[in-house]
Amino acid sequence: MTQIDTLTDVLKSRYSCRAFRPDPVPDDIISQIVAAARHAPSWCNAQPWQVAITKGDATDRFRNALAAQVDMGLPSNPDLDWPTSYTGVYNDRRRACGYQLYEAAGIARSDVERRQAQMRRNYALFDAPHVAIVSTPAELGAYGAMDSGGFVTAFTLAATALGVATIAQAAIAAYAPTVREHFGIADTKLILCAISFGYPDADAAVNQFRTARASPSDIIDWHS
Repeated sequence: MTQIDTLTDVLKSRYSCRAFRPDPVPDDIISQIVAAARHAPSWCNAQPWQVAITKGDATDRFRNALAAQVDMGLPSNPDLDWPTSYTGVYNDRRRACGYQLYEAAGIARSDVERRQAQMRRNYALFDAPHVAIVSTPAELGAYGAMDSGGFVTAFTLAATALGVATIAQAAIAAYAPTVREHFGIADTKLILCAISFGYPDADAAVNQFRTARASPSDIIDWHS
């Protein structure tokens, strides 16, 4: 097997896990994930990503802090603006992913209450035993965020290679002030996203579906 075959297998094996077992991931495995992910490229080699990683009761305390914010019905307050819209094929892909999730969870499209409950699972971190909060210096703007996105990808792939499931979650950024206060993250940092991770519940229905990917011909605009 060539290196590209190995990499492609890992890429295709990764998926967004929405049901985890409670078993903790050993510290040395988490360290291996970060040790691999740190090789992601960044502008001027700034390596602007920083992660706060929870384990044990710390994960539950954060879960509870998020739940309290959701229960209060506070408006979202992300450090970075949400997308203004999804149009065309981007909206098609987004809707297809949502429909697959609700179908796997046995939720009818008309069942607004259960759909809201499923959405709220984001703030329970899908019962993952760990979460990594990704932040980056605000002074680096969009480019620090872009570089950190590369780190998120590398983290999820390294985890997959070690048998650890992940889900990257922008949803927690809606409560950036709470996240910042909870973890003591400086005001000079942008809260980007979370990566909930742990060992997957292989029997959970929400872990059975896989999203489609665009073909290379849909992505490449050749110039010669």
